[in-house]
Amino acid sequence: MKFDVVIIGGGLVGASLAAALKQSGLSLAIVESQPSLMPHISPASETDWDNRIYAISPGSRGFLERSGAWPLLDADRIAPVEAMRVFGDSGAELEFSAYQMGVAELACILENRALHHALWQVAAQQENLTLLAPARCAALKFAADSATLTLEDGRTVDAKLVVGADGRDSWVRKQAGISAAPLDYRQHGVVANFSCELPHRGIAYQWFQTDGILALLPLPGNRVSMVWSVSPERADSLLAMPHPELCGQVAAASRHSLGELKLVTPPAAFPLRLLVLPHISAPRVALIGDAAHNMHPLAGQGVNTGFRDARQLAEILLERGAQNDCGDAMLLRRYERKRKEDIYTMQATTYGLKHLFNNEAPVLRSARNFGLDSVNRIAPLKKMLMQHALH
Repeated sequence: MKFDVVIIGGGLVGASLAAALKQSGLSLAIVESQPSLMPHISPASETDWDNRIYAISPGSRGFLERSGAWPLLDADRIAPVEAMRVFGDSGAELEFSAYQMGVAELACILENRALHHALWQVAAQQENLTLLAPARCAALKFAADSATLTLEDGRTVDAKLVVGADGRDSWVRKQAGISAAPLDYRQHGVVANFSCELPHRGIAYQWFQTDGILALLPLPGNRVSMVWSVSPERADSLLAMPHPELCGQVAAASRHSLGELKLVTPPAAFPLRLLVLPHISAPRVALIGDAAHNMHPLAGQGVNTGFRDARQLAEILLERGAQNDCGDAMLLRRYERKRKEDIYTMQATTYGLKHLFNNEAPVLRSARNFGLDSVNRIAPLKKMLMQHALH
């Protein structure tokens, strides 16, 4: 089998790249280990909610609209973020609003499986896309003019360009010889969904605490999604709690801003880390999404950074002109140059904020809370800080 582009990994970012290239004239394939990429989507109910929730920026929404995936989403399962309130650990507060930014919303909150389903509805209609699933990769070899992928069942796939969209422990990244030691944040992200007593009014809340970072994101109806970044020991404790006790802990940590909470989906946890790579491309290879970078979820920018990877790579391939070789080294270097600043900025920002607030030094406590209050009073500075997150 021969293709122009082979995307290894059919998650959100890999599928979005395929959708963005549907009019490219390139022959595409996605290699995915899971047998089914069309998760069941049922009508919105009190109990049937995915606890993998993403805050999709306006820029990412535009990218998904152009790909044809966004119009396929059920509007009843999307919640706009109209404002965001950020609290320090000593009374400081920072507030952003869509009105101040001159946009319809700061972000849209939706479920992983709903967006995944929409992207694969697009994929199912793509004439230039071949899905190889379930399929597992066995070997990847590179030559001057192509790459050859061998699958575990013995099939071989030749490609001008291999795109690694296979997650934080990327197999493609290892085969390409791109490596760096990840930094363990010594935190787990605990996620769960709740119904709340008081209306959230489209506000996303975040509390910086010395022992963790708590975020409550609005869901449709009177529901919220939680991401609580805490130590592994604290995460284990939260997961082991009876559900009413967990609800009480979250309500207390959120200063009862939304009143009494009731659990909608059982809690889960995942480890957090920082991964900064020296390169996100190599001969015949480009990395996107979590294969290209890991960062703290406190800014909700992980998946958006991945969508910007896919958007940039698609633009470069679509605008390659007379260059027929989509795996040409110059094209891939151009992709890496254009993505480097954005990725490093988001990683440095989230790393800095995590360590600034998860620190008990009195001088830092005063400085960080003074900084939040100061930024809140300077409208142009607030707008500058939010501009990047809207892209």
